[in-house]
Amino acid sequence: MSATPPPHRRRLRTRTSRVLAAAAGLATVGALAAALPANADADADAAQRQTAAAAQKPSRTVDLQLLSFNDFHGNLQPPAGSSGQVTEKQPDGTSKKIDAGGVEYLASSLRKAREGKKYSVTAAAGDLIGASPLLSGLFHDEPTVEAMNKLGLDVTSVGNHEFDEGAKELARIQNGGCHPKDGCFEKDKNGKPKKFKGADYPYLAANVTNEKTGKPILKPYTVWKHKGVKVGFIGVTLEGTPDIVSADGIKGLKFHDEIETVNKYAKILDKQGVKSIVTLIHEGGSPASQDYNYDCDSPGSGDGISGPITAIAKGISPKVDALVTGHTHQAYVCTIPDPSGKPRMVTSASSYGKLYTDTTLTYDRRTKDIVRTSVKSANHVVSREQTKAPDMSSLIARWDKLAAPVANKPVGYISADIPGRGAGTPEEPLGDLIADAQLAHAKSLDPEADLALMNPGGIRSDLVHKASGSEGDGVVTYGEAFTVQPFSNTVNLVDLTGAQLVTALKQQVSGANEASPKILQISDGLTYTLDLTKSGADRVVTDSIKLGGKAIDPGATYRVALNSFLAGGGDGFAELGKGTKPLVGADDLKAFGDYLTANSSADKPIAPPKADRIKIVK
Repeated sequence: MSATPPPHRRRLRTRTSRVLAAAAGLATVGALAAALPANADADADAAQRQTAAAAQKPSRTVDLQLLSFNDFHGNLQPPAGSSGQVTEKQPDGTSKKIDAGGVEYLASSLRKAREGKKYSVTAAAGDLIGASPLLSGLFHDEPTVEAMNKLGLDVTSVGNHEFDEGAKELARIQNGGCHPKDGCFEKDKNGKPKKFKGADYPYLAANVTNEKTGKPILKPYTVWKHKGVKVGFIGVTLEGTPDIVSADGIKGLKFHDEIETVNKYAKILDKQGVKSIVTLIHEGGSPASQDYNYDCDSPGSGDGISGPITAIAKGISPKVDALVTGHTHQAYVCTIPDPSGKPRMVTSASSYGKLYTDTTLTYDRRTKDIVRTSVKSANHVVSREQTKAPDMSSLIARWDKLAAPVANKPVGYISADIPGRGAGTPEEPLGDLIADAQLAHAKSLDPEADLALMNPGGIRSDLVHKASGSEGDGVVTYGEAFTVQPFSNTVNLVDLTGAQLVTALKQQVSGANEASPKILQISDGLTYTLDLTKSGADRVVTDSIKLGGKAIDPGATYRVALNSFLAGGGDGFAELGKGTKPLVGADDLKAFGDYLTANSSADKPIAPPKADRIKIVK
């Protein structure tokens, strides 16, 4: 057996072999040329030039990868409980719950998905920040923006929660700078305040204008370019944003019709020669199934998808080739016909970074447009079984160190999971607990307080009994309470007549809320029947509404506790905005924490409320 030659000799032998092979090839070509007729030389040269030109000429079409997600809401760490799960349809027709999400895994998923792709763009459809857990929310979502920069986000639309702290704060998120009130959160290596960099990616707000100037407050669109491929992105939020954001957050702003706005900028892009267009829209729908891999276009799948996005999609110009949507926190990959009747892809990737959507758009270099018939898309789970992205782990550890003194402080104890956002029922056990906490706070301000109402959208998570980190089972930390109620609303008191209270309860299922009911969470003592077999306001059975077992008196006055968002008529509850004799209390998170502290201990934890205050008739 001969010994293996050293590496440098192997390389030398390889080079020598290549030289000899090349020489042999040249000799063969020379001999062949000598045997050919004289005019064959010109023909051979021409053939070689044509072959070389064909090899260099790019293909007419290229596949563009569009990776997208929505409604991240600052969930850098894996969301807890049902908020961190997706359901997957199994081959036997059953559904399986899978733990998913967390920016360490989202970054790994996106980076792996991009491997081998020459053309890849990553986009989002709003609500990346706002209503965030403490790790991000405590620092006005600077950690989330930093994470989005690192994972390679190219563009996003605004969502309603981007306006939680107002237009000036949104401009800071885009452009950078230290927070005007809280200053800089980090220090550089010299110990000096470290200025927040801002978002590397553009926030698009085509349908949000300044009331005085009439101009968009941020860029309405952007054009992504790579090796001759150009794709325009138009970003809009739902026109109804003022109905679900505090008045201070949207002061001086005007929100316009989604269809009219998109069509306007689609024409502008088209005139600029940008024929491939994607709309990022923070409005969505509801699929017929909660399984993320449900095929809503399959035969016999029912309506597939319903909700506001269906009418919007049918009205948006055929110039737009695909819609990335959000807001409803649902998962779907569906086609909805455009105004010309042609199918068009509409996607949404659930929420909290649990899924991402991978869409293939075939780009025609000659027409500069997307070949609509070749569009393919699918949602993928951000699995927690994969390797974490090290840079994201470092980011979380850095910010977690800053947050720890506040986040880890115990505020109460629970005996079991208390479902909130993940309850899946009109009345949530955690909603009842929060309403009770707000009534208790209200009574400390005014002993005449009668009841409390809590909007379901203000409950952002569950309270999970299982230990997390260094805490013990059943301990509720300030950070966990913050995740449940991150908005810094105040607990207000107002006077409402019995008739106004009945009207407000009926507004849960009528008017702006008829298609997607918003069932208020109610304090102990208030009861009524919700008859889902009926329609509109009739679903709230008037005669069943009682307080302390007594029917509501239309002419009597009731002292009602509610957060400042509802007191301003938010979420379509205009009647609640008409309350009189207002009294402003502490912020809702303090009220919740104080209640947990006063009513629980390690020996006597709070048990999940029965959630039996609203009788449901189906």
